[in-house]
Amino acid sequence: MVKVEIFGLALDEAGKSPIIVLKDEAETVVLPIWIGAMEAMAISMAINRVPFPRPMTHDLLLNTIRAMGGTVTRVEITDIENGTFFAELVVASGDETWRIDSRPSDAIALAVRAECPILAGESVLEEAGGPFPEHPEALIKTEDAEKWQDELDKLSEDDIKYKM
Repeated sequence: MVKVEIFGLALDEAGKSPIIVLKDEAETVVLPIWIGAMEAMAISMAINRVPFPRPMTHDLLLNTIRAMGGTVTRVEITDIENGTFFAELVVASGDETWRIDSRPSDAIALAVRAECPILAGESVLEEAGGPFPEHPEALIKTEDAEKWQDELDKLSEDDIKYKM
């Protein structure tokens, strides 16, 4: 497993689908993952620390894990098959560790909230990763959150392709 972090969020120019882009710590490879509009919004809101009056779904899951004495220690993007990514939440409680199947977008949304590491399998990076851009710039920054929100609001769930 290779530690990765969020490089940014973008929109696929052709299909207008949200993409979460991860990068390795050495900044040699990027991993784009097409995600749904709602998951992109959940990740964006967590990155930008937008407060909500009530817990959203990912907040609810994290609150439940913590209330039961658990800690999300990391999330792992474990595999890719036919363009579909697979991930697991790694949750520890006392002497026990659980691996919970998850879509990568949900795992990443939870990782941002839990402030835990995101890891990607070397085989996933080899198959779906690409070279780190020569002149990188973050794809979304805190000051751009409102613009990103406007773009997400324009999307219809029916128009989104899912590759999670």
